[in-house]
Amino acid sequence: VQLVESGGGLVQPGGSLRLSCAVYGYTYSSYCMAWFRQAPGKEREGVTRLDTSIMYADSVKGRFTISQDAAKNTLYLQMNSLKPEDTAMYYCAASSMGCTWYPADFRYWGQGNQVTVSS
Repeated sequence: VQLVESGGGLVQPGGSLRLSCAVYGYTYSSYCMAWFRQAPGKEREGVTRLDTSIMYADSVKGRFTISQDAAKNTLYLQMNSLKPEDTAMYYCAASSMGCTWYPADFRYWGQGNQVTVSS
């Protein structure tokens, strides 16, 4: 089982980025899929998660969108109206133990992608 991320980078405040997470080794639709992020000196936090419903952290509601392409077995995170406080390493993750905001519940992780929001 492997999660391979792409799409991070440097963007100015107010800009947009899209992260991708390609899933290999299983059909992701049978798992809870989520995006987490971790800023320097802070704990890893949940950003959004998807199984039978979609949930967003309050800090990203209305700006971030999680989506999927079943044919490509790929998960996406569209990030709009980015703010400097969104700067972090972003990770996709998969869990067969249900959908929560707790990183310890997620068994599979992508390698992480740095997102930097700065002028």
